[in-house]
Amino acid sequence: QVQPFLPHWLAQPKLVQKHIKDNLVPIRDVPGIHPRLLKKLQINGIESFFPVQAEVIPAILQSASNGYLVGRGGYRPKDICVSAPTGSGKTLSFVIPIVQVLLDRVVCQVRALVVLPTKELAQQVSKVFNVYTDGTGLKVVLITGQKPFAKEQEILVQKKVTGYCSLADIIVATPGRLTDHINQTPGFSLTQLRFLVIDEADRMIDDMHQNCLNQIVKAAFQVENDSGSYTLFQRTKPGPVTAASSCFPQMPLQKLLFSATLTQDPEKLQQLDLFQPHLFTSVYSEKKQLGDGTETEEATNKKYTLPEGLSQCYVPCDLNSKPLLLLHFMLTMRFSRVLCFTNSREASHRLFLLLQAFGGITVAEFSSRLSPNERRKTLKEFEQGKVQLLISTDATARGIDIKGVNYVINYDAPQFIRTYIHRVGRTARAGKAGVAFSLVLRIQERRFLRMLKDAGIQDIKKQPVKGNAMKPLVQRYEEALHKLEKTVK
Repeated sequence: QVQPFLPHWLAQPKLVQKHIKDNLVPIRDVPGIHPRLLKKLQINGIESFFPVQAEVIPAILQSASNGYLVGRGGYRPKDICVSAPTGSGKTLSFVIPIVQVLLDRVVCQVRALVVLPTKELAQQVSKVFNVYTDGTGLKVVLITGQKPFAKEQEILVQKKVTGYCSLADIIVATPGRLTDHINQTPGFSLTQLRFLVIDEADRMIDDMHQNCLNQIVKAAFQVENDSGSYTLFQRTKPGPVTAASSCFPQMPLQKLLFSATLTQDPEKLQQLDLFQPHLFTSVYSEKKQLGDGTETEEATNKKYTLPEGLSQCYVPCDLNSKPLLLLHFMLTMRFSRVLCFTNSREASHRLFLLLQAFGGITVAEFSSRLSPNERRKTLKEFEQGKVQLLISTDATARGIDIKGVNYVINYDAPQFIRTYIHRVGRTARAGKAGVAFSLVLRIQERRFLRMLKDAGIQDIKKQPVKGNAMKPLVQRYEEALHKLEKTVK
């Protein structure tokens, strides 16, 4: 039998506590954080760090303890990978150390680049950066294609008599727009890049943004020979330490990868070309003590961890009763702050129109049909409680932190386990409680349960809803269907 072989760093990661509430670490107990940032954290109401933050922040700071440059004897900082459940505080764990390392910078250059798969996520991360760079003189620039290309060029570089100079220290970007700037913006340089943060890393690998990553790395190791003065600081790619590679001071490029579902496929990770990576993960199995003193290994095949306060249920149903079930949850069971996922834009739009025709529920839709402004407005209304039900495509399932989601309903059962993990992770964030319901067609039931079982998720309960419970809604529902038919025509 062939044993799968994992590289040492994957096989023996640094384990991070997954029970958030019991393992908070007061911010003053985490070594090495600058007093200015401690003050900022307190002003923002943060008195203690989540386990992930308490482990990762010192590790990144430690790796930059030689300032920006490669240390003595050619010592380079290791790349860092973090795999932790949704809502466990990954963003702060790279924002704090990056801001701290850049605090003393003299010349403005792009030193940190954060790449995220969606515009909403990029906005969210740039907001956090803005909070912690406020008053430091560090410049954060967001490039996601929401402003015209020329406008973005203006905020990235400025042309002076002596040449181009950078207007950004930290860039938060989506892959497509970033690639455009690397290729088309004169004077946009990544040769001084010190940190490359890839958030939702597995999706970045899967979505063939690989090309984007290659371009970033290529741009980072480009030799600048316009003025001839840069040749001293020529960068070499990580490799064996030779006399030549260690005699010039040079800036290393350190990659920081974050994901709730980091792939364990060594081939895919190979594409990222990581240097002596160090993995922090809270995806692990726990040993339990039995009465007779022996230990049992619990669910060793846990590939993913779900938030602690999450309860999961599924409701077997047939296709026609799905809308009725949703109405039953909203009107009879009085669910509030519900995030409901469908598998396509069309499905979410149809469902939205149907519920509007039925009436009695404040409902909104969230998908790529809407403009970024409409999306922002919709999210705000949902967070303020003006909208009780938000119908969404998987666009929001990734990384978006929506405040106060009480329930996630999978109106269409997800086809892949990762989609399931990311959807249900929109609730029960940061140690709070939340419930996830999946409406599963009877023909999908076996496959759905099998998918969860293979991922080591066993605590999902079956919760059938009796037909009688939905009877009172049927007549109004049929009228709404009739109304909808007219509207569509």
